[in-house]
Amino acid sequence: MMKKFLKDAVDSAASVAKVIMMSRGSRKPIPADQTREIVILGNGPSLRHTMEKDRDYLMSRSRMAVNFAALTEEFRELRPDYYIMIDALMFPVLSPDEDSRAGHLWCCLREVDWPMVLFVPVARMDAARKLLGDNRNVTLCPLNLTPVEGWRWLTHALFRRRLGMPRPRNVLIAAVMAAIWEGFGRILLAGADHTWSHTMRVDSQNRICMAVEHFYSEDHAKEDLQVAEAYRGVHIHDVYQSLSIAFRSYFHIKEYAASRGVRIVNISPVSMIDAFPRGEFPDPFFEPG
Repeated sequence: MMKKFLKDAVDSAASVAKVIMMSRGSRKPIPADQTREIVILGNGPSLRHTMEKDRDYLMSRSRMAVNFAALTEEFRELRPDYYIMIDALMFPVLSPDEDSRAGHLWCCLREVDWPMVLFVPVARMDAARKLLGDNRNVTLCPLNLTPVEGWRWLTHALFRRRLGMPRPRNVLIAAVMAAIWEGFGRILLAGADHTWSHTMRVDSQNRICMAVEHFYSEDHAKEDLQVAEAYRGVHIHDVYQSLSIAFRSYFHIKEYAASRGVRIVNISPVSMIDAFPRGEFPDPFFEPG
């Protein structure tokens, strides 16, 4: 008990320090409304199944896309109401017209012709304004990615003020928190496969190899090179530790969501996330008595 108290005290102090140094004021969270429902469209392979089987349902709800989804053919069909990206690689220093994946991403975002809120990290707001140009259909919204841990009363207070979130080891963690802050009382996770460990291996030179699969078609050779570069100098225990942190963050989100009256259901046909109840259409929020 004493050991846990001391750990929580240290984590809480560290969280407050990080918030002071890293976080910036943001708009106030909107109270949860059970009549508002959003589907967060992860990029996992199972999203293809959901789009083909339940497209009408998806199109009748608010939608949030993530990362490089704007590069897909489906992006302009789905016309998401929200979009989120947090990786520094998505904010190129050079011109957004350069021949790069990030450059093409911003070209697509500048062509959005429907109302859409774009969440970007607070530290990337200036870059996002320049890269987005004069597209007034897209509203930029700053996001504090500051990792917050420690005493529950403190972490939840910081969450409510949008000053931090559970450690955002992937974009879906930030996406769920953004949806809570936007006042959605019912959140559905689609394409949240998180099955990276299924394709991970170590080659004969002790390099980590991983096949990162998405719902959209892609150049697997380029993807393999990007993964190899991202894991250069990284060891297998580092990867599993990072995965552990990510999956634990979902339980922190679950606890916070419950305190705000928000229901989260994972509708992905395939998923390694075990924090949220699983559901399927036509009534994913049904709870058998």
